[in-house]
Order: sequence, then C-alpha cells, then structure tokens
Amino acid sequence: MQQNAKTLVVIGGGAAGFFCAVNAARMQPGLKVVLLEKTAKLLSKVRVSGGGRCNVTHHCFEIPELAQRYPRGQQFLKKAFHWFNATDTISWFAERGVQLKTEPDGRMFPVTDSSQTIIDCLLREANAHQVDIRMNTDVKSVTCLQPGFGLHTAAGTTIQADYLCIAAGGFPKALQFDWLQALGHSIETPVPSLFTFNMPGNPITGLMGVSVPDALVKITGTKLQQQGPVLITHWGLSGPAVLKLSAWGARALADVHYKFSVQVNWLPGYNEQTLKDAWPGYRQQLATQKTGHKNPFGLPNRLWLYLLQLSDIDAEIRWAELQQKAQNKLIQLLTGQTFAVDGKTTFKEEFVTCGGIKLQEIDVNTMQSKKQAGLFFAGEVMDVDGITGGFNFQNAWTSGFMVAKTVAGLSNTDAC
Repeated sequence: MQQNAKTLVVIGGGAAGFFCAVNAARMQPGLKVVLLEKTAKLLSKVRVSGGGRCNVTHHCFEIPELAQRYPRGQQFLKKAFHWFNATDTISWFAERGVQLKTEPDGRMFPVTDSSQTIIDCLLREANAHQVDIRMNTDVKSVTCLQPGFGLHTAAGTTIQADYLCIAAGGFPKALQFDWLQALGHSIETPVPSLFTFNMPGNPITGLMGVSVPDALVKITGTKLQQQGPVLITHWGLSGPAVLKLSAWGARALADVHYKFSVQVNWLPGYNEQTLKDAWPGYRQQLATQKTGHKNPFGLPNRLWLYLLQLSDIDAEIRWAELQQKAQNKLIQLLTGQTFAVDGKTTFKEEFVTCGGIKLQEIDVNTMQSKKQAGLFFAGEVMDVDGITGGFNFQNAWTSGFMVAKTVAGLSNTDAC
C-alpha cells in the first residue's frame, strides 16, 4: 500500500458496510479501507436472517418489479438497480464459490442452507483484500475537515478518513440520528417496519403454531392488504402476509399507535357472496359427513374446529343438518373474520426501520451525499426499506457496491 494512500472508513459491520468495504478494497488495492463496528459482532442480521439460513436476495430480475417491493425508496432504487441488482448479487457470490437456490416463494438462500456460508465468504474477501476491521469501536461524532473527516469515538480516539461511508443500519429513535444531522443532513422520522400484530386476550392465540398457507389480510378502513402465508402465534398474527402488510402500513399504523382492526379472509379464492353461491355444492357433496371431520377447504383442522365453534356449530352434526344462521356465520368468518389489534412485536435481531436519511439528499448514481463531498450512505440508514423476502439485503448489496465503485474511482483519480 502506498505511503500516501487514501483512506475509506466504513461505519457499520453489517451487510451494507461489509459489502462496501470488501468491494472498495478489491477494486482499488491502493486504497486503505477501515471497517468500524461498534459491537463485538459482525454481520449480525446476516447470521439470523431466514431462520439462520440468510435470505440473500429474491428471484426477481425485472428492475421495475424489483423496485416495487420497497414501500419506501421505489423510485430511488429503480435507478440504483441499473448499477447492481439481484442478477449481480447472484453472480458476485457465485464467482466466489457460493451458489444460491430459489425457493417456491422466490426467496433465495445459499445451497448450504446456512448463513455461515455468506459470512465466511465475506470474511474471506475482507482478509484477501486487507480490510482493517475494528470491533467495539463506537463513533459518537464526525467532524468535516475539508477535505476529509475526523471520526470521534466513545473511547476518546479520533480516526481520520478521506472518504466516509455511513452504513450503521436503521435507528429506532430520531435522536440517534443527531450525529448525522450535524453533518447537514435531514431525516425522515424512523418508525418500525416488519412487525407482527398483537391481539392480547383473543381466543385465536390458543391456536399458536397453526400456519395457513394462503390468506388475505386487510387493514380495516384502508386500501392496505396483503395475501400469503399467515402464522398464528401466542401473541397474535404473524407470517409473510402480516409482515409485508406491516411494512406497507408502517407510518399509518404508527400514527394510530398500533391500535387498529384487520380482516382476514381464510379462503382468498372466495368472497362472502361467492362462497354463499358455492356452499350448496359443498353441502350436497358432504351431506352425510360430520362437519368436524370433513373440511373441504384444506384449512388446518384446529383452525376449522375453532371457526365451527365460533359459529355455534357442533362438530358432530352432519353437513346436511347445518342451520341457515350458523352456516351464514361460518361463511362470514371464513371470508372476513375481524380482529382488534393492540400493539406490535418486532424482532431485535432482524429489526427494520422505515425512515432515515432523506433520499433527495443522496446522489442515486453514486450514493454520495449532496451536502458533503466524500460522504456516502449505504443500507438501512437511508429512508429505504423493503418487504420481507430478501429485499432489504438487496438494498444493502446494491448501495454498498455503488459506494465502493464510486470511492474506488475517486481514489484512483485523486492518486493521479
């Protein structure tokens, strides 16, 4: 490395920061790259994502379609994805011996089904390209030196940087952005995204563990709805449909302090009227069968028995003996059961925020600040967040790569 080598400091040892650091060091060997992580753990979200398998990206290769999976940042990413997208992510890992596989819902994982495969790959890259990784280094403030930056740590030390990439992840509280606002940037107030719906005391929580492969969940009084798997938990409703709905409704639900109602259609192929129309056929077909023994809709048996009970239907009576009032109640519950939601549950390790550095203050083609030359942003610290399914990692890979490419080019020019 040259004596007067330029220095890139990356704040944040998560997916975006790591990807930025290893790629910058690889693209410009004459660049000194320092990665700062405030905790004793690197790549924490990578490790726990997808149940420990790491949902690397999503099988979605059309840029407009990919960008539509982001409640915040759609137009921004539609441009950014021209520089690095899901196809590039797959190729990048494949070139380093990591093959990805696609699951039926489009999520992509390493063929090993282990997040350690991704972590090991990134650590090998960091080692190969001599990235200086410093753990337990908490940056408290940044001074603009014009040119360059001075980073002041909790330990009382100052680190000099020619280029600075902020990839510190999303912050749950606006106050935590103060040190970035001091650099002249403004933020969209952070609120949680990707959370489950709490329904304290609701009898359905007695069905914890029951999973419905396909249901339609709507937030009452809004146009917000999502269809997909729903999981019943001991605190309420979860699963991909609920998590995606929480992302699209992040701000609206924060505004009502997470007190709202949802309507669940357990049979999204029907509405109340079309199921009423089809009901005589089921009734005739199953006339001699006991209602509790024969469920023609493929619903989990525990859920079916619960809905029968709510409809005052004895599980031992036969389909031909169903009373009109009880039958109509069951149809209504199957196609539009309403639940009162009071609160949310987020997962600390996989916490995602809506909010962050305002995108109009960032150059979409370089990820460089429009306020401070040499300052860059990557990942969730920006006001970008995706639905569940590998989209937040794709934003991390894309923005991290773009910072690396830009800084590598700048440092090469500056060295001439």
